[in-house]
Amino acid sequence: MKDINELTFADDVKYFEDHEWAKLENDEAVIGISDYAQDQLGDIVFVELPQVGDTFEKGAEFGTVESVKAVSELYMPLGGNVIAVNEQLEDSPELVNNEPYTGGWMIKIKPANAAEIEQLMTKEAYLEMLKG
Repeated sequence: MKDINELTFADDVKYFEDHEWAKLENDEAVIGISDYAQDQLGDIVFVELPQVGDTFEKGAEFGTVESVKAVSELYMPLGGNVIAVNEQLEDSPELVNNEPYTGGWMIKIKPANAAEIEQLMTKEAYLEMLKG
């Protein structure tokens, strides 16, 4: 595992305490896991994601990520309706390790309440939590 100073934390996303991130793009939100989360998991070998059309409350489990070390649940940083899943992860789950904020995104949702993003942490607050 890397030292926290070697990890990348995107400035343009908000962080959830379970290590997912969300980024609003117009009226959609893109969701993935942080560089810290993927580093803790190790090499990711499988990602199980929901179906387009599924609806989840904030904090609900929406999938799992399996690494060589463990299986970890994925939790919704915002409530909403799934409008897209990253199908590239089916054949290339390592994108989550290599590009956690870009090519390794997991789902896109239509948020039920876009204001929920204001309850998530900034990069600075997330780093404070990790150093906690």
